[in-house]
Amino acid sequence: MTEGNWPLWADQHPQTSTPATATCPSCGRTVAPSDAFCEGCGATLTPSAPPPVSTPNENSTQTRRLGSRNSEVITCPACGGTIDVDGYCQTCGTKAPSARDHYFQTPAPWIAGVCDRGQRHPRNEDAMALWAAGNRAVLVVCDGVSTSTDPDTAATVAAQTICDHLVGRLLDADADLDYTEAFTAAAAAGNQAVVAITAPDSPNAASATLAVAVIDGDELHYANLGDSRVYFLGQHTQELLTLDDSMAQAFIERGMERAEAEALPRAHAITKWVGRDSPDVVPRIGTRTLTEPGWVAVCSDGLWNYASAPHQLAAQLAATGKIEPIDIAKSLVAWANAKGGRDNITVALASFSGLTQPTNLGVTDPVEAQSVEGEV
Repeated sequence: MTEGNWPLWADQHPQTSTPATATCPSCGRTVAPSDAFCEGCGATLTPSAPPPVSTPNENSTQTRRLGSRNSEVITCPACGGTIDVDGYCQTCGTKAPSARDHYFQTPAPWIAGVCDRGQRHPRNEDAMALWAAGNRAVLVVCDGVSTSTDPDTAATVAAQTICDHLVGRLLDADADLDYTEAFTAAAAAGNQAVVAITAPDSPNAASATLAVAVIDGDELHYANLGDSRVYFLGQHTQELLTLDDSMAQAFIERGMERAEAEALPRAHAITKWVGRDSPDVVPRIGTRTLTEPGWVAVCSDGLWNYASAPHQLAAQLAATGKIEPIDIAKSLVAWANAKGGRDNITVALASFSGLTQPTNLGVTDPVEAQSVEGEV
């Protein structure tokens, strides 16, 4: 596919952030004072201003509705005024903290997830949806594409729709579930949900990545679109199970080393997603039998940016020194924030050890992974 057919290139979308007043010293492209890297050549920049704060007029109706549903604040923390239904102070216009800025889910003792805004984004454009019953679980992580309109809403509705669809399939299955068909149908349902919240005339249609893991006894089934990932981090084997739909992955498949490919200026440009303008919404699908204790990890690039290789993420997981899934997930998110938190951060974990007790890995030393610039 040629570059012109990809609507997700940053330079193909009109910008609504603070007008640019500087140029990149490497390529001369116009950049905003708050930019940490050049979207033209990928060069690292030194921001001279903080990231722009959203105002009510910058968000669509869908985003304002999402913010109003999730705001837990009724009094403005800045001036004491009243927070309106759109999530902003009626007096000074300050945006109220949202429950979506940082939240967690623990549907079972062996399952947990944390979703966090990070340090740089004005809002959380990631989402997750988790479910567990007995020895079955569904973990879904979606990452809204920042250059689209309403990426936060897209991620939220996609994650919940996909999770609900798969749970329904699991509960209704009379025999072995056809996971290829189930994942394909779930992605299509998630795509329809995103399209339903997209304005027909939107030039930047709402869109999001997806990564999903279904654990059914000792069977792990997984699927993805975009560059959110599923890992298995075992005592003896650590694997990245999914393949990104991205420019970086395209170069990796041509023989480039992962670290080099993921450091390319447009490494995070994705080639598939859920949303009206995706070329297709058929996910990559895989399955494997779990034969050793370990962790199933589903995460957005806000986490794996800092530990992409499986052994790096496994080492960082072990370095948390925690045992319970929720404590490990919180520690991983805190670590990614301490590394810079350049993107929203989401990680969902499932402990596999016969699905009765949490499992720690036999890895003791953290590995410092090279940070990867960019975001989805």
